[in-house]
Amino acid sequence: MYGLEFVGDEDRFAALEAGVAAAGVERVAPGLAVADAVDPDRLAGLAYTRRALDLLGRTDADPRSARAIVEAASIEREGTVAVRARVLRDSAAVSTSEVERECGSALVARGFAVDLDDPDHTLRVLFADGACLVGWVVAESVRDFSARRPTDRPFFQPGSMAPMDARAYANLAGAGPGARVLDPMCGTGGVLIEAGLVGSDVVGNDAQAKMAHGARENLAHYLGGSGVDRVVIRGDATDLALRTDAVDGVVFDAPYGRQSKIARHSLDDLVGDALAEAARVAPRGVLVADRSWHEAAVDAGWRVTDSFERRVHRSLVRHVHVLERA
Repeated sequence: MYGLEFVGDEDRFAALEAGVAAAGVERVAPGLAVADAVDPDRLAGLAYTRRALDLLGRTDADPRSARAIVEAASIEREGTVAVRARVLRDSAAVSTSEVERECGSALVARGFAVDLDDPDHTLRVLFADGACLVGWVVAESVRDFSARRPTDRPFFQPGSMAPMDARAYANLAGAGPGARVLDPMCGTGGVLIEAGLVGSDVVGNDAQAKMAHGARENLAHYLGGSGVDRVVIRGDATDLALRTDAVDGVVFDAPYGRQSKIARHSLDDLVGDALAEAARVAPRGVLVADRSWHEAAVDAGWRVTDSFERRVHRSLVRHVHVLERA
């Protein structure tokens, strides 16, 4: 059994994304989940899971209970250890320093040497609400999203999606080694960058020459030398220059507002036709928008397997639709 520590406060969304790297994910407390199996390599590319633990046990939110787990557990590890305790979302009245002392003492009593600077193994004791997970860290996600802030890219336009969210949406669409991911309205290429960084080949499309050129520049900057294939096309999202089933997943951020800036299309027609074209080229997808497109997605040949409303700021709520071809 494994424990998962989530990032942020949208546990249902985090759990769904965690499902690309873990099997049998079950939420047990705010910010905490358990899983039957974990792929450490895939977990490293998750946005909303911080780390995975090989669980020694699960108990109530009491330092003495956590120590009892360490004392009773079968431990087959060798080398130095460190204990790190954390309370998630201020949801438990626990002294983390006391927990680290108690569990560290239990490990020393079992013959382990403590190394707080560079341990061979780290024991995490995580508290949330009335629950506690105790386990060895076996995988951690790479938290380097701030290095790719939209304003720091070679090509920037206002309204670009945050890298952490782009990564999560790419993961939900099936990004990963051996996959090919399409963004048919790619803008500055943020989703494609994140999909490429977890090993996907990427295909971008945008109706505006300026955006297509800028996305190519950004992809070259972040993915150059990575070994992933990348291509960006200037074209119409409702009539893609791609064969049927050309990609494994599609992600796009629909235009916001009531009208499309693309000639010949009302916004309803643009998004509806783009959804139908996406269903032609991919078996799964994620649509992000400023309102629900559930009915349009179904009409376009998709099944909406999950949906979320995610607040970006006071005036913007993103509607996320997780899609599978019907």
